[in-house]
Amino acid sequence: MSYLVDDLGETVPVEGPVSRVVSLVPSLTEAVEVSAPGRLAGATDYCTHPAALDVPRVGGSKYPDLGRVLDLAPDLVLANSEENRPEDVEHLRANGIPVWVMAAAASVPAALGSLRRILTQAYELEEPDWLVEAEEIWRAVRPVRFRAVVPVWRKPWIVLGRETFAGDVLRRVGVANVYAGDTERYPRPDIEELRAHFAADADLLVLPDEPYLFTDEDGPDHFLDVPYVLVSGRHLTWYGPSLVEAHAALTASIPSGP
Repeated sequence: MSYLVDDLGETVPVEGPVSRVVSLVPSLTEAVEVSAPGRLAGATDYCTHPAALDVPRVGGSKYPDLGRVLDLAPDLVLANSEENRPEDVEHLRANGIPVWVMAAAASVPAALGSLRRILTQAYELEEPDWLVEAEEIWRAVRPVRFRAVVPVWRKPWIVLGRETFAGDVLRRVGVANVYAGDTERYPRPDIEELRAHFAADADLLVLPDEPYLFTDEDGPDHFLDVPYVLVSGRHLTWYGPSLVEAHAALTASIPSGP
């Protein structure tokens, strides 16, 4: 038995390299399956990558079927402090299931550092090539070309605020978030406040396709004559192998200049 420590400082007892893992976080599911194929015993309904992943499903991240998780008898469950409820984590631990909780990363380097710890400590792997490549790709921070409002939900409107992974992703490709200095990580401004930014300090509207599916017909119609781009939510918010392709894809989505 070895005792690891997760991002929140909690002890994670494991016996050797883990081999039956249930992931409650879509991006972690992709990261571990790509890096250590065959060791996933279960995943959420929203774990869409890798596309060929064929494992039992345990419901959603926010409200997983804990009975189903327990029935799968995992030797480790992967969770995230922002995506999963603390009471679910405690329930699993109380039933003898080790849970590694990844902190809600505020930057690309922080996310990759957490992934390195999970893969090299819990899985006892060498650093995967995709992680090393992603670190190199995302190392630089480009000069600001746009200042953007970045909604992630509508009904009500929710936008990226301070210290978010997605905000750092955009900043590294040259897009500054106008709500980066807000007191909240995910502010809920009304539509009039959002529109006012385009008369003051914003020149681009960035609309991802998840968690809310913004489209040309749903989102831009609330902001008349405002330049906007539709981007992949996976490229914007997932930490893992998708980061290798995300930099080029997001850069191509954003206009070359204001």
